Amino acid sequence: MQDFEGIRPYRDDEVARVIDRLAGDPELNHAVCVFLLPGLERRAPALAHWLMRLYLKWQSRRYRNVAEFQTFLTGHMARLIDDTIEELTVEGLEQLPTDVPYLFMSNHRDIFMDAGLVNFVINRAGHETARSAVGDNLLSRRFAADLMRLNKSFVVERSASGARSVYAALSRTSHYIRHSLAEGHSVWIAQRQGRSKDGFDRTDPALVKMLGLAYRDDELELGEVVGQMRIVPVAISYELDPCDRIKAHELFVTDREGSYSKPPDEDLISIVEGMIGYKGRVHLHFSAPLQGEFADPEAVAHAIDREIVTGMRVFPTHVQAAREQGTGLECDTVAPLPEVQARFAERLTNCPAAEQPYLLAGYANLLRNRQEFNLA
Repeated sequence: MQDFEGIRPYRDDEVARVIDRLAGDPELNHAVCVFLLPGLERRAPALAHWLMRLYLKWQSRRYRNVAEFQTFLTGHMARLIDDTIEELTVEGLEQLPTDVPYLFMSNHRDIFMDAGLVNFVINRAGHETARSAVGDNLLSRRFAADLMRLNKSFVVERSASGARSVYAALSRTSHYIRHSLAEGHSVWIAQRQGRSKDGFDRTDPALVKMLGLAYRDDELELGEVVGQMRIVPVAISYELDPCDRIKAHELFVTDREGSYSKPPDEDLISIVEGMIGYKGRVHLHFSAPLQGEFADPEAVAHAIDREIVTGMRVFPTHVQAAREQGTGLECDTVAPLPEVQARFAERLTNCPAAEQPYLLAGYANLLRNRQEFNLA
């Protein structure tokens, strides 16, 4: 029997205590003030922080369970969408009955918004929100871990070292996902560890192997295991990536020096930028649950990749970037929006010249993806 105590989301009876703890966290207090009270935070930070502590204390008494806390977050998510997205479109979700749990597996472009958007749209369509996988590398701050686990996230232990510890962590994650599905809870997980920074969305076969660990003793064919998991590939397309310059800088430094040492606060900065940054239009495409016979995990990964690339929406920014690169690749797309085009040009101009090719590649490589899968 696996012990999930250290990785599971918080239970209803833990909500008030955790929110009370969050109310006293100075880092969270500052971050929420910047988001909710930006003017007062600049003019009178001490007053803003005092008011926010009172607000969070009040919230700890107001929300008695996870569902109520998620309802509170959904309101703020709707505000984020209204403020930062021109148009949010969804396709394919109508084919998924709401009384069945799924393993939603999406491409990974944004630390917070990917899972946030998936949960927002499935909940609006009548599904229960999914339990979301989050790496422990993002949870170095206690308040971040508390917020994630309040929001039905479970921890993927990536910091384990040594073969035995690594295997135990992978097995625990796999069994927790199977346990969640068996209990009727959907799960969201990214197709790979770490965000795609170069615009190539590819599923890591090691992830497929990890998912299969919980079924190892069942003597099932790989296709049967995939069928039991009900993997739903999800393609998330952003017209603008608020973190494109951060990603371009990392790729540039890695190419030049062979490695990249991430500053301590870079993940937190990326989370905030991804949340409040302008995204233009965003499209989510949900495929049917994956079915078929598969020779090995690589074949499963390839099938997921095909579904995700097929479901990606080509925006004018992708075509423009390909033209800037001189790739010769073209693709039909939706009509350009002047606001988006102006912001894209501004982002490119404000990116150091040596890093601009990496920023462009993050957009243009969607067309290369489609070419690889022989998509028009």
